[in-house]
Amino acid sequence: MTDLEDKLSRALSGAAHRAPQAPAGLVTTVKTRHRRRRARAAAVRAAAAVVLVAGGTGTAVSALGTAAEPPPAASATGGAEPSADRIPPPVEKVWPQAVHKIPAKLPDGRAYEPQLLLDDRTLLVMTGVTDGKRPFLWTYDLVTGQPRQIAEIPPTKGSAIFADDVAAGGGNIVWWASYKEPGGARVARIWTVPAAGGRPRPVTDVPLGNVMKQGHINGLTVTGADVAFAYEKGGVYRVPLSGGRPQPVEGAERHQILRWPWVGVLRKKALFRELLNVETGERRDAVVKADEEVRCDVDRCVGMAVRYETVKVEHRDRSGKEIKCPTRRCPDTAQIPVILRSFVRDRDGSHERRLPATFRPGDGVRLERFFSVMLMVPGQRGVPALYDADTGRSADLGIRPDAKGAMALPDGGLDRLMTYQIKDEMYVLDLAAIK
Repeated sequence: MTDLEDKLSRALSGAAHRAPQAPAGLVTTVKTRHRRRRARAAAVRAAAAVVLVAGGTGTAVSALGTAAEPPPAASATGGAEPSADRIPPPVEKVWPQAVHKIPAKLPDGRAYEPQLLLDDRTLLVMTGVTDGKRPFLWTYDLVTGQPRQIAEIPPTKGSAIFADDVAAGGGNIVWWASYKEPGGARVARIWTVPAAGGRPRPVTDVPLGNVMKQGHINGLTVTGADVAFAYEKGGVYRVPLSGGRPQPVEGAERHQILRWPWVGVLRKKALFRELLNVETGERRDAVVKADEEVRCDVDRCVGMAVRYETVKVEHRDRSGKEIKCPTRRCPDTAQIPVILRSFVRDRDGSHERRLPATFRPGDGVRLERFFSVMLMVPGQRGVPALYDADTGRSADLGIRPDAKGAMALPDGGLDRLMTYQIKDEMYVLDLAAIK
């Protein structure tokens, strides 16, 4: 979660953390599928008032100032895009070359979780993630529809936390699992197995210390004959795939892995503003203005110009009558970010393009061009769509709320793969196929 999202989330949830339920039609529950990547909260653009109701009482957040409405978003060709009052064509019509629809279960009935694309036609999946059964890695041929089991995930001893942070490269697959044996320190054990199949073997144990303060590891990457990873609090390390002791990467003591060999620092309002290529020593700094909050990739940055306004927090019952705070922990005011404009541009500040005001800033930007947007179409609770900043085209993902108002969205990954399930079908989008 970025600092902007964190501030907005705390402003709203701090006032209404006691509210587990909202009036019908006010809020759509959103569930995000993810492949071990940390859940990214979708930032909410504040309106004049947001009301959350629990039991017989509620909390209202009312703006004291006037929120500036962002100007219309513009596409690469200059036209307003996408329209918030109409649904774009289905994704399979807009980008048919990128869409694969496959059964949501394997032929033997096992549910699976997509992990990554090994190549243009081979999807790596994992079973046993949600049903409590023994976990296995499989490849799924998107052309023939044939799955192939390649390895069983070894069980861990002691107090285990299985983390399917799966990566691949050079014909090898890697992942890690965190566990703590009685009387011992918690470690993250990195495993590897050939992509062709075989018996997994441990690569190394990574000391974790106090994971509540220091976090686990992330950014697992295969780099030739090595595996690279970073601690969540910063610090990049490498270890040979053949085994050994992890060694710190020089100059990356406070960094996270963006896209190997590029690493950077997660500053509060400018994520990956400064990048370092740990193989060549090249550095890249992004242009960021004083009122902007950005997340940068190797070549581009996506961000928002933000103004903070003071809001008054009120507490009302179901009839709308103002009441006293139900607890002693209620805030009187909060700072709410008002998004003035959303944009994507090159790291040097050039080629800036407006983004739709409805894009979800908490999500990653796939391949530095594809953005998730939530269209608020009249008569709909919210229509998830995909927007291409290079062409200005957008597509309806086909996802809709269920009878309970819940909606399962794709994760906020940065790579070519986007997956989500609709009924008994799994949508597999290979965004690299879109030219």
